[in-house]
Formats: sequence, C-alpha cells, structure tokens
Amino acid sequence: MSTTPAAPGSTALDPAIAARLKRTPDGLLPAVAQQHDTGEVLMLGWMDDEALHRTLTTGRCTYWSRSRSEYWVKGDTSGHVQHVKQVALDCDGDTLLVKVDQVGAACHTGDRTCFDADVLPLAQ
Repeated sequence: MSTTPAAPGSTALDPAIAARLKRTPDGLLPAVAQQHDTGEVLMLGWMDDEALHRTLTTGRCTYWSRSRSEYWVKGDTSGHVQHVKQVALDCDGDTLLVKVDQVGAACHTGDRTCFDADVLPLAQ
C-alpha cells in the first residue's frame, strides 16, 4: 500500500473533477458517508484523488487512512461494506457526500453510525 496520499493529477481521476477539488494541505477531502434511503449520517472518512477515483469506478467506498497511511476499502476486513449509490461534491468543492447502502455497522466500534454513541448535551 501507499505511504502517502497520491498527488493531485497522479491518478486516473477525471481531470475535470480533480480541478474542482479543494483539498487540505495534505491532499485530502472529508467524505461524509450517508445511508442513501434514510439520510442517516454514518461516518466521516478521508479521500484523496486516488481514493475518489477508486470509489467512483468500483462502486465501493475507498478511503485514505490517516492513522495507517494506506488506502482501505470499507468492509474488506469487517464485511461491513458500503455500496456506493451517489457521490456529490459540495458547493465549495471541499467536501464529498457519498450516499451508500451500508451493510452492517459503519463505525469501527461496531455501532451502526459513528455519531450515535456520544451525543453532547445542548444548553437549555
């Protein structure tokens, strides 16, 4: 596996798409995974150009792991696959919304989402 994200323009990502992306200094974009039919927000991952290319062409979510410094396809080890239904770029070009059909838990902790275990209290 790669030890650093692919440099912009070094992948097979459509150049017209790549030109619209506003990446972090390390070449990444946040990618919000959302259940396509319920709107449930599942998780946040990171993609570079290569991960986005793989996601668009394989129909499976591929992310860049910042902690492991490698690409990972959601579900390859856990079986909790994300089948891609739609990918959208936000109006600023700096965030992706990936609508998926989630099989099993989306969170590495085994929870359905990464956002249901620690809801913060709102001031009254």
